[in-house]
Amino acid sequence: MTIKNLTVRFLGDSITQGVGASEQKYRYTDVFEAKTGAEVSNHGISGTRIARQQKYPDYKWNPAWDDNDFIYRLENRMEEGADVIVIFGGTNDFGHGNAPFGEESDREPDSFIGACHYLFANTVIKYPEARHIVMTPLHRETEDAPNSKGKVLSDYVRAIKDIAAVYGFDVLDLFEKCPIDPRDPANKERYAPDGLHPSDEGHRLIADMLARFIETL
Repeated sequence: MTIKNLTVRFLGDSITQGVGASEQKYRYTDVFEAKTGAEVSNHGISGTRIARQQKYPDYKWNPAWDDNDFIYRLENRMEEGADVIVIFGGTNDFGHGNAPFGEESDREPDSFIGACHYLFANTVIKYPEARHIVMTPLHRETEDAPNSKGKVLSDYVRAIKDIAAVYGFDVLDLFEKCPIDPRDPANKERYAPDGLHPSDEGHRLIADMLARFIETL
């Protein structure tokens, strides 16, 4: 696929917003735009998750995060029309989401599995002519410690890949193929100094990988 002049819309969390990059021009979406000549729109919001969060009595609601889940932005914020849609999320669902992980049969957005199905299905409805790409979460420093649902990050990655296959989405498996892995101290210093968000070099890696991936489609 020739990328130049394509309209590419990104839906994501803090990494897509550009956290970790020293300047906006170094975030992966901007690097991708400069490299390829695509027309990019960035819908990344820090702290957000794919799943809708639960209003439990002891949960302190954070409007910036909890009112702006991926599904809400797809339905209410993203512009009509696109050649390519890139969805990059899941790490916050693992890291600090309160929604249950869910079951294979879930289709509603109140669990992670159900929300992935709901998001992907409605992405196809909103952008029926677009190429749909999912990028899996990157490795992160704390990924092997089970969260409050008893899940590790690889469980979320596996679910994303399995559900993407149901909808025929293309998957760029950053968890498997991207060299960023802050569990290694030297790697962390170079690519993700805070253990999660990519450095300028990390953002460039993601942009380069995505550009090469789309060119093969």
